[in-house]
Amino acid sequence: MEKFKKEIPFIAVALLPFVYLAYIWNELPKEVPMHWNASGEIDRWGDKSELFMMLFMLTGITYFVFLIIPYIDPKQKLQNMGNKLNNLRLILGLFMSALAIYILYSVQQKTSNPVLIFPLIGLLFAFLGNYFKTIKPNYFIGIRTPWTLENEEVWKKTHLMGGKLWFVGGLLMALTFVLPNEIQLYTFLGITIVISIVPVVYSYLEFKKIKNQ
Repeated sequence: MEKFKKEIPFIAVALLPFVYLAYIWNELPKEVPMHWNASGEIDRWGDKSELFMMLFMLTGITYFVFLIIPYIDPKQKLQNMGNKLNNLRLILGLFMSALAIYILYSVQQKTSNPVLIFPLIGLLFAFLGNYFKTIKPNYFIGIRTPWTLENEEVWKKTHLMGGKLWFVGGLLMALTFVLPNEIQLYTFLGITIVISIVPVVYSYLEFKKIKNQ
């Protein structure tokens, strides 16, 4: 019962979009927008029942993954993170719920503005970057490369550097809304590629450096 009480905030956050969907359900037509292109134009329609699967994929899977992974982590490091892991769960859950509610609102209004999504994702990346230094070596979250998983010092150095990179990259993503619409997506993707590849290369170079000492 005590464990269930601790899960209540996470369950409540995950259910928020479902509550909102129930509230607007009767206002929605049978067919609703299901996908928008980079310009915010609708390019796919579907039955409104598909919205339940979309919500589950965003909030439900996020909830269940973070509920399970501490118990199946072979290194047993995630359980030792305590409140730090719970804070990460809560922030990610809130982000996914906010994104889901925004999508539902866009469905209801039959419009979408990608300009608003990029800053939200950027702020999430900045938050995750700030959190990297607290993540212990594990197989599920963080910068998991063959070299960070092989050597704990490489893990620490990579997450320290990667955290700073993700923080700065996330802030830059959040500022893409000031750019002309036609280059926002390409700038966002460019930053994403850089902050994804650089830590992987860095972890390899650090591993080689330590191995050659």
